[in-house]
Amino acid sequence: MLLTSYRLGNLTLPNRLVMAPMTRARAVDGKPTATTATYYAQRATAGLIVTEGVHPNAVGQAGPFMPGIHTDEEVEAWRVVTDAVHANGGRIFAQLMHGGRIGHPDVAGHHPVGPSAIAAKSDVFTTAGITPAPVPRALTSAEVPGQAQAFGDAARRAVEAGFDGVELHGANGYLIQQFLSSNANQRTDSYGGSITGRIRFAVEAVEAAVDAIGADRVGIRLSPGGEVQDIVESDMPQLYDALLKALPDIAYIHVLATADDELLMELRKAWPTAFILNPGGQIGPHEGTREQGERWLANGADLISYGRAYIGNPDLVERFRLGLPLVPTNRETWFQTEAGYVDYPSYQH
Repeated sequence: MLLTSYRLGNLTLPNRLVMAPMTRARAVDGKPTATTATYYAQRATAGLIVTEGVHPNAVGQAGPFMPGIHTDEEVEAWRVVTDAVHANGGRIFAQLMHGGRIGHPDVAGHHPVGPSAIAAKSDVFTTAGITPAPVPRALTSAEVPGQAQAFGDAARRAVEAGFDGVELHGANGYLIQQFLSSNANQRTDSYGGSITGRIRFAVEAVEAAVDAIGADRVGIRLSPGGEVQDIVESDMPQLYDALLKALPDIAYIHVLATADDELLMELRKAWPTAFILNPGGQIGPHEGTREQGERWLANGADLISYGRAYIGNPDLVERFRLGLPLVPTNRETWFQTEAGYVDYPSYQH
């Protein structure tokens, strides 16, 4: 089933493999480079590519060497990437990632913001190295809608840059999941407290993107119960049940396997459009396998996303098709280095 076609929104995907978003930290002054275009074009046989996280506004930058999409120059630089992917027959969504409290003034030039003035009990990356996450400035009730609207503005710019759509990053401890959480979000206004309050920001951010470019071009990534970057979600099953009911019928939800199979199956049943499942779950040492993907397709998923497997295997579709071995990757070259980016070859018979 992985190698069968699928209709996603207004796109026909030639297979059901999705290249998952992965931070590669190789942007220059917030802009992707010509090498970035090569990297994604090499992987254009994927049914769908979702880029690394792209900050929708200046305060949303989570770490150094990460690209943005909120200036004209950044839009122009991304157009080189999307043109390269499309020239190779691919389809590409931009992942819009607002770091929220995961950030640092030395990186973004702005103090990080979050639902509440509560620091993550985790480290953040800066140009000087790894440092404890700072205490963010709590957004006022009047400011929150502007941060949600940033996703809509970035979605519009993404389409201008030639992207086929956008995925909002609601997973892995960044701003949207900070609002969903019960430890990062201690607000007492309408954006906190109850489940209805905690899901409000996520819904408004998605609605802003839908208003900008249409529902069939929008997805959201979720990690239900995920604890990356010091996230706690009380009443987690009820939280995600309410969120899925409140979201508009966008093109897809992209769910990491951070919860047990039973809950993931309930989310699949509850969601009316495409369901992308990433079987790798939270960041770990192993690449996903074809067998994991086929199992989840049999359990009702529509598409399967692969992250680490796509770093070392630009021809992952063909390797799965022909039963070829996968190339492992060196974690030391995941970020910033010249090596380990576009130098993984396709399989040589």
